Amino acid sequence: MAAIGKSKAGLDKNNKYDRQLRLWGDHGQTALETSRVCLINASATGTEILKNLILPGIGSFTVVDGHKVQGEDVGNNFFLTKDSIGQSRAKFATEYLSELNEDVSGDFMEEHPESLLESNSDFFSQFTIVVATNLCERTLLKLGKCLWEKNIPLLICRCYGFIGYMRLVVREHRVIESHPDNAHEDLRLDRPFKGLVQYIDSIDLNTMNKKDHSHTPWLIVLYKYLQEWKEKHAGELPKVYREKNQLKDIIREGIRRNEEGVLEDEENFDEAIKAVNTALNPTKISSQIQELFNDDECTNLHSESSNFWILVRALKEFVENEGNGALPLRGTIPDMTADSERYIQLQNVYHEQADSDISIISNKVHDLLVNIGRGGNITDQEIKTFCKNAAFLRLVRCRSLEQEYSEDSDKLKDLSHHIDDEEPDDVIFYVLLRAIDSFYDKYNCFPGWYTDQVESDVIKLKTCLSKLMHDWGLNCMIKDDYIHEMCRYGASELHTMSAFIGGAAAQEVIKIITHQFIPFNNTYIYNAMKQTSVTIEL
Repeated sequence: MAAIGKSKAGLDKNNKYDRQLRLWGDHGQTALETSRVCLINASATGTEILKNLILPGIGSFTVVDGHKVQGEDVGNNFFLTKDSIGQSRAKFATEYLSELNEDVSGDFMEEHPESLLESNSDFFSQFTIVVATNLCERTLLKLGKCLWEKNIPLLICRCYGFIGYMRLVVREHRVIESHPDNAHEDLRLDRPFKGLVQYIDSIDLNTMNKKDHSHTPWLIVLYKYLQEWKEKHAGELPKVYREKNQLKDIIREGIRRNEEGVLEDEENFDEAIKAVNTALNPTKISSQIQELFNDDECTNLHSESSNFWILVRALKEFVENEGNGALPLRGTIPDMTADSERYIQLQNVYHEQADSDISIISNKVHDLLVNIGRGGNITDQEIKTFCKNAAFLRLVRCRSLEQEYSEDSDKLKDLSHHIDDEEPDDVIFYVLLRAIDSFYDKYNCFPGWYTDQVESDVIKLKTCLSKLMHDWGLNCMIKDDYIHEMCRYGASELHTMSAFIGGAAAQEVIKIITHQFIPFNNTYIYNAMKQTSVTIEL
C-alpha cells in the first residue's frame, strides 16, 4: 500500500510540475526541491520573487525581516492585508506565501539583517542562495562580504519608482546545460568517424528500388554526394556560397525521374539540399570551451576540485588525444524523412560512437580522481550529461560587491560613455541609485520621501551625485530632469514593477539552483518608462 501511495504521489507531482519538467528535467526539479532560499525583507518585490519560486516547488524558504507592516506595505504587497498592519511583516508574508504550495515549507525570523549579521552570521550558511531586497548600502556590503566568504550566491533586487535593478554576486557559477537557442547538429560530416563511414559505405543508392531510394535518410544522401564533390575538389569541403550551390545541384541531379521524365517527389533529397547550408559546419572547439581548458582550475586540479573542473580536465585530455581536436560526439540526429529501420540504424551508429566517447572520458575521470586523491565519485549520468552538452559549457564569474564599491574600480571609471551622451543608456540609473544610497547614508531617509521636501532634496541629491562622480573620476553631466524624477519617486515600490522584477529575479534564482541556462553577469537595470533594459559587468 505504501508503494502504491508513493507512486501516486510521484505521478501527481509529475502532473503538477509537467511544464517545468520539460524545461529543466527531473534532475533540475530535484535540485529545486532540495534548495533552501533566504529572502531578506518581505517587501513587495521580495514576496513577488518568493511567489515565483514557491509555485515551481523550491524545497524551503526563510524570510528575514524585522519590520512591522505599514499602510504602504498593504497598498503594494498582495501578501499583506490591512489586518496585518502593525504586526510582523515576516510572519504574515510567510503565512500567506506558504498557502501557495503545500510541497514547500516556510519559516521566518523577526530580526533585522544588520543585527543578524552581527550576532549570527553563520545563519546564512544553510542556504542555497540568498535574495536581498531594499537593503541600505552599509548592510548590503556586510552581507555581500559574509556570503562571498561562505561562497553562497547573493541576488540583490530593488524597485525604485519606474526603475528596476538586480545584481548577481557569485564567485563561480558553472553551467553544463546552458540550453542554447540555435545549436547546430553535431553530425561530423566534415570529419566522419569510422562507424559512420562503414555504415554509409554499405549502402548503395544506385541499386535501390523506388521506395528505398526516397526513404533513405537525407544525412546518408548528403554524405554520398559530398564524397563525390570532394573527389573533384582535392578532398576539400564546399565553403563559399557558390560551392554549396554546386553541391546542391549535384544532389538535385540524383533525384530519380519517372517514365515520362518528370522528377519523382523525393522529400529526402529536398531535405539534403536544404541541409547543405547547416550540416557542413566545421567541427571545432569554441573560444568559450578553450578558455575553460586554459583556466587555472582546469590545469591545476587538487583534492578540493569540483566535479565540473575534473570533468573539464578529462574533456581536455580527450580532445588532445582520442578526440583528435574534437569534443565527444553528442550522439543525436535530427528528425528526417526515412523508413524506421534505416533511421534507427543511423541513430544507433551515432549512439554507439557517443557511448564510446563517454566511456573514454569516464576512465579519464576515474584516473583523475585517483591522482588528486579526491574522495567520492562522479556518477555515470553526470558524465553522460556533461559529454552531451560539452560544446555548450559556460562559466560565470562575478566580481564581489567589495570590488565593485571600491573607489579605484576601473569598471566604474568606464561608465562615462554610457552617460555622457544626449540620450544616455539605462546605466545612468545605476549611477543615480548609488547617489541615492549615499543620500540615505547621510540623511537616513530617501530623497523625496517626505513630499514637502522634494525640492530641497533635489539639491541634496545633486550634491551627493557630484561627489560620487568626482570620486569615480567621471567628468560628465547628468541632466537635472533625471535627478528630479528620482526625487519624485520617493523610494516608492510600485506593484507592477515588483511583479516584473519578481519574475525576472526568480528566473535567475532558478538558473543558479538548477545550474541550467545562463544567468546574467552581473548587473541588470530595467527602465519601465521606456521599457528598455541593459546588462553590464561591474
